[in-house]
Amino acid sequence: MRQHLSGGPVLVVSRETDPTADLVVDELATRHVPVMRFDMADFPQAVSLSVEHHAAPWAGVLADKFRSVRLEDVRAVYYRRPHLPAVSDELQEPHRTWAEEQALAGILGTLYGLPVPWVNRPDADGMASHKPGQLPVAAAHGLHTPRSLITTEPEAARRFCRDADGPVICKPLMGGPLPYPDGRRTGIPTHLIDPASIDDSVSLTAHLFQERVPKTHEVRLTVVGTEMFAAEIHACSEASRVDWRTDYDALTCDTCRVPEDVRAGVLGWLDHFGLNFGAFDFAVTPSGDWVLFECNPSGEWLWIQHKTGLPIAAHIAELLAEGRP
Repeated sequence: MRQHLSGGPVLVVSRETDPTADLVVDELATRHVPVMRFDMADFPQAVSLSVEHHAAPWAGVLADKFRSVRLEDVRAVYYRRPHLPAVSDELQEPHRTWAEEQALAGILGTLYGLPVPWVNRPDADGMASHKPGQLPVAAAHGLHTPRSLITTEPEAARRFCRDADGPVICKPLMGGPLPYPDGRRTGIPTHLIDPASIDDSVSLTAHLFQERVPKTHEVRLTVVGTEMFAAEIHACSEASRVDWRTDYDALTCDTCRVPEDVRAGVLGWLDHFGLNFGAFDFAVTPSGDWVLFECNPSGEWLWIQHKTGLPIAAHIAELLAEGRP
């Protein structure tokens, strides 16, 4: 029998096997907050939607075979890397792709109309995830940022390396793994640049070059609403000193305090993009300055919680439980 969830449910839109989302759901359960969790891949085949609009936000029912909720009762949405909708195999191209686009517009467009907090809305997340847009906003809110170059011109890259006061790195302009034909997916790490190696291949796509910031350590600053959870990251291998994501086993972590100017800048940055969550990466220089590299608006935080004990999941659940402003 299908259970109808009342009492201000939270929608958790994520993949079925996601330990990070599992932890948030567990924290919501301890607060006796009802949860409807679903993956958009199950819409419209195993998840149904029927809503109407008159002079107010969409009202109606979202359901799977186990649960149903009335959208006007929803208090918040936790959105974390779900799959895209998948329609029936009976549909053939070009109708299949068209139908999946309709399904995505239907489910996300309806949820966007709900006057509730999100962690995070995917449209806002997408806007904030591009590094070219991140750095000027960070600087405008008083955060220190590295000198950077985006170019498709080899000579501009060589000139940037010559003019830099020290080593230069190259990194992807946005996150995401490199998919290989055999199914492997690997991330592209930050790497040091030998100026002599710069050739015409730079012209094949946009490249991001940055000065290498001298640092004593790095900080992963996870922000939930206005709550801040800062973890010092100390790298113990050469690879992890360039990009700590390449060698997690070589990292040691501890908690640390966030300077007030950094706190103000980060909150201004999040407000600019309309986000309730962000995972910020800083370098801390020998003089104690915090230099922002980037923010991942949907960054991983489970490993930080495991290493430091910082109660990130509990605060995400608390924000969601508070619900409508």
